[in-house]
Amino acid sequence: MKSNKTGKFTRFRSIKSQEKKTKELSERVLVFGTFDILHPGHNYHFDKARKYGKKLYVVVARDDTVIEVKGRPPMYSEKKRLVMVNNIDVVYKAYLGSLNNKFEMIEQVRPDVICLGYDQMAFTKGLKRELENRGIKTRIVRFKSSHKPNIYKSSKLRKKMEK
Repeated sequence: MKSNKTGKFTRFRSIKSQEKKTKELSERVLVFGTFDILHPGHNYHFDKARKYGKKLYVVVARDDTVIEVKGRPPMYSEKKRLVMVNNIDVVYKAYLGSLNNKFEMIEQVRPDVICLGYDQMAFTKGLKRELENRGIKTRIVRFKSSHKPNIYKSSKLRKKMEK
């Protein structure tokens, strides 16, 4: 993300551009994750997912879910992470995940495609079967690679920040 003369990130968008985009979009793509420290790897993931459809929806993991999955709290609160993700230009809409039902947002968005990260394992086992049982016909795509994962991985960046 680069900063322009006003100090705003060029990857972020204005509300007007979002409204204009809304009128043209139809096919739904969904990604989900923690998105604790936004970095070029996340941008790569969002851009790649967006190629599968016209509207990219993102489910941001709740703080309690991050603790459950990763064994530690995120650096940034769920509300801050949600605001950051909602301001990325290719993201149509981001939501906080449900505290009680990990499929609630999938049922609400009803995506045509779900894109999973190359290393995303939490809540993915049996996902296709569970969605079919719920009457949701969704194509699931697992990305085989990421953008410089040896550099742009939140856990590695977090360790550097904590030093």
